[in-house]
Amino acid sequence: MIRVFLVEDHAIVREGLSNLLALSTDMEVIGAAASAAEALTQVPAVKPDVLLLDIKLPDLNGVELIRRLQARTELPPTLILTTFEDDELLFEGLSAGARGYLLKDIGLEELLAAIREIARGGSYVKPAVTERLLQAVRKREDVLRSEQPQMPLTERETHVLRLLASGYSNREIALALVVSVGTVKNHVSSILGKLGVRDRTRAVLRGLQDGLL
Repeated sequence: MIRVFLVEDHAIVREGLSNLLALSTDMEVIGAAASAAEALTQVPAVKPDVLLLDIKLPDLNGVELIRRLQARTELPPTLILTTFEDDELLFEGLSAGARGYLLKDIGLEELLAAIREIARGGSYVKPAVTERLLQAVRKREDVLRSEQPQMPLTERETHVLRLLASGYSNREIALALVVSVGTVKNHVSSILGKLGVRDRTRAVLRGLQDGLL
């Protein structure tokens, strides 16, 4: 059972999300907070499998909440809830440690699929969602800028990075490329090392930043 915690300041949205997740047989809402302050206390106490987080909150915004939980090593796998107007905050949230994002106009099946992907260690980032996100990445190059990779990605590694950006899991990439899961893991490790990042989400952002996607 996937244990989900909601952080959303609008009561009707919290209730709606809870009701939607209740339709699934493999996940449950174990708590909800209306503010970042509440979440800072409650999230570490219940240790959810997935944190579903509104990027805009009445006290601290979602980005600052992510940073504070991350600093305390108490950040669970996190999905940001966003709108098309939130590109700058979305980019900051992904850079701070969120593993993906959902637009607030998504359907139930995509919501459940995204939560499942994050819960099993994947990411849910679709770079093509809006041209403005790409513009935000270009304007904020310094956020993720580290040393330039010592070696360029190979053609196969670039292909794997593009599949990561489309939300594919290691197993799905293995099936698509007709290789073993272990081979995919080796490719991902190599990609992270060459791009100078520590996880798949940051690899996708760096790929955007460097024009690889």
